[in-house]
Amino acid sequence: MTAVKVKICCISSLEEAQLATAHGAYALGLVGHMPSGPGVIDDALIADIASTVVPPTRTFLLTSETSAEAVIAHQRRVRTTTVQIVDTLEERQYDLLRRELPGVELVQVIHVLDEASVREAVEVSQHVDAVLLDSGNPNLAVKELGGTGRAHNWQLSKAIREAINVPLFLAGGLNAGNVQRAVDTVQPFGVDLCSSVRTNGRLDERKLESFFGALS
Repeated sequence: MTAVKVKICCISSLEEAQLATAHGAYALGLVGHMPSGPGVIDDALIADIASTVVPPTRTFLLTSETSAEAVIAHQRRVRTTTVQIVDTLEERQYDLLRRELPGVELVQVIHVLDEASVREAVEVSQHVDAVLLDSGNPNLAVKELGGTGRAHNWQLSKAIREAINVPLFLAGGLNAGNVQRAVDTVQPFGVDLCSSVRTNGRLDERKLESFFGALS
């Protein structure tokens, strides 16, 4: 088992959840409604998958909700161990999430665009259990909130990792060919991937084996 944690995102069935877990996934990403991007499944299926996953494997709800009340309602519908907030949380209401979702881990996504992303990550890191760096762009007319398959500037990611005191997950265009270089550069707690371990949209066991092998 590699020291770097691996989160497999865009899990779309009980079978995919079992496959990812069998190969050593630290966490499974379950994608709720998004304005764009792959892997969206309905809340009933998210809840079904989350209910079958045995600790210590984590289940991450990817939610595009931006108000604390809506995030709380979303998590209560699906009952994952973790909430991954992929957009900016209105008024930084993390304290409300803490009160209403005791025991649920909070992970904030920062879309790494420029130096402002570093400042945002440092601020947000004071309120959450982990930060996840991705390559979306929430400033577009149709927001990109993940699943782009693009890498971003890992030097900015490294600067963020050095400036915060919570675990950092690295996402965005990672595959078996570049993940070790990404890990060597950024030294994250964990890595997060979706499309690079899929074939025709389905989780591919050979690609999973190749990815985990690249980290060993």
